[in-house]
Amino acid sequence: MKQENLRVLITGGAGFLGSHLCDRFLAEGHTVVAMDNFITGNPDNIAHLIGHERFSFIRHNVSNYIYVEGPLDAVLHFASPASPNDYLEHPIPTLKVGSLGTLNTLGLAKAKGARYLLASTSEVYGDPDVNPQPETYWGNVNPIGPRGVYDEAKRFAEAMTMAYHRYHGVETRIVRIFNTYGPRMRLNDGRVVPNFIAQALRGEPLTVYMGGKQTRSFQYMSDLIEGIYRLLYSDEVLPVNIGNPREMTILEFAEAVVEMTNSGSEIHFVTPTDERIKDDPKQRRPDITKARAVLGWEPKVNLAEGLAQTIDYFRGRV
Repeated sequence: MKQENLRVLITGGAGFLGSHLCDRFLAEGHTVVAMDNFITGNPDNIAHLIGHERFSFIRHNVSNYIYVEGPLDAVLHFASPASPNDYLEHPIPTLKVGSLGTLNTLGLAKAKGARYLLASTSEVYGDPDVNPQPETYWGNVNPIGPRGVYDEAKRFAEAMTMAYHRYHGVETRIVRIFNTYGPRMRLNDGRVVPNFIAQALRGEPLTVYMGGKQTRSFQYMSDLIEGIYRLLYSDEVLPVNIGNPREMTILEFAEAVVEMTNSGSEIHFVTPTDERIKDDPKQRRPDITKARAVLGWEPKVNLAEGLAQTIDYFRGRV
């Protein structure tokens, strides 16, 4: 794959991660076609790119047939609801974008002779029986639970991607993304980072489920974008974990947010009463041995630095 002057399609290009990918590829001198239907994406995330000579935007649902005029060197499929709030509100579109959307984008990559990169997720591991989770772990997923619409959509997408690689010879890459945070996250998307920051900035109690004993590993978005960029250019076909292996409890994270925001908020332990918490993983930590070996990648941004930038972003939006 050539290194310069690529023309790339980024689906979900107006989303949290997709918009940062647009920025990165443009900064590297490439041409970007972004595609989004705004079901969870935000036009404000790409407003600064409108008018850029190497940027164009197509409003489209990738679960329908995709047409992109001209050559493409790479297709990065990042379109999907990605938080429990979103995929519980849009369960069928979530399943469609993981199945039909993956099929359509793979078909486009095949027709264009483009390299294909699938945004998968640590959720393919479900509620894991092993910790940390290596790429060789097959997961512990409830296929008929409320989170199954997202987990199984991504597992199917991985299977479809590998089928296109093995049967059609499409150059494919799969990134398994662990918890990522940073500017352009939606304030109300239901994930723990914007939830806690918004509550702290408003002086409200931080609501913590399950006693806050469940663990997560948080990576700043710039580290993830770097890992994805390296993976696209690598020769690795099988999935690669990209995440921060520093594991902490949700209670520890809540305490860090309160401290970083200088908030007077208290921490309230509450009993979950809705389906967003059903099958919530008790632990989540990536084994990044493969990313270190294959990509020469590991996270660089510590929690204090990343949280400071994320809190600054949210201050004007609460």
